[in-house]
Amino acid sequence: MTSLPPAHTPEWYDRMYNNRALVPDHADYFARWDSRSRAARASLRCELDVAYGPGAMETLDIFPARASNAPVVVFIHGGYWRSLDKADHSFVAPALHELGAAVVVPNYDLCPAVTIPEIVMQMVQAVAWTWRHARELGGDPSRIRVLGHSAGGHLASMLLACDWKQVGRDLPAHLVQQVLSISALYELDSLLATPFLQSSLRLTPEDARRASPAYLPAPSQGRLFTVAGAEESPEFIRHNHLIQQAWGQTRVPVCEDLAGLNHFSIVEALTQPGHRLHSLAAQMLA
Repeated sequence: MTSLPPAHTPEWYDRMYNNRALVPDHADYFARWDSRSRAARASLRCELDVAYGPGAMETLDIFPARASNAPVVVFIHGGYWRSLDKADHSFVAPALHELGAAVVVPNYDLCPAVTIPEIVMQMVQAVAWTWRHARELGGDPSRIRVLGHSAGGHLASMLLACDWKQVGRDLPAHLVQQVLSISALYELDSLLATPFLQSSLRLTPEDARRASPAYLPAPSQGRLFTVAGAEESPEFIRHNHLIQQAWGQTRVPVCEDLAGLNHFSIVEALTQPGHRLHSLAAQMLA
């Protein structure tokens, strides 16, 4: 098991993990995301609130590809598994659509109503649904790519480690082989020591360990691109390198701290042609 950094005070953990406090103008990002997401839904053909499971939050928004046999991108939103919504992140769809992809943005139940391992399984079901319906979206089921930000980056990496044959006999063993995780968390033990998250996440030590990608065996196939903003906290940068240390460079060939970006501006960089992060997404879809 990958070791944790030396113990710190509760106040230190709050400083390291409270991204909204670290980015004082975070509300401006959220307002911009909302505006751009409304515009994306108005300008692109889309199907909203399609059910992938029985729960009220088990829905996804679909932006079908322009042509058939396209790659399919599943984008998983962040919010510490306890906030935000797929509707806040439609703004990522136009740039990915321009790269030729069908785009799927799923929702999931939020903590404390559910646990993080339960959210992982919801995302497993969302991606299984996407594979089964890929042709209807103009997509190629063999080219499903998963992108995620923050908590969504954690969830995306868990999907690379999934044993898909245990999920459904009809599913390929390596359904997800290409993942781009942005500002992700790869071990959850540190969150047990982070006071502002404890009441909502309801993490137990057992759940933290079984839902920590860095504590899982490296996937036998596939690759993970992992990036963080160079202006994020030292802990988020540590997490970014932790997964490459745990899974090795064969499975994690890209591990970069992107200059000039914080925890929120990095998502916008994904949508900017010419930016390194946009180029990494394009590389995954090629």
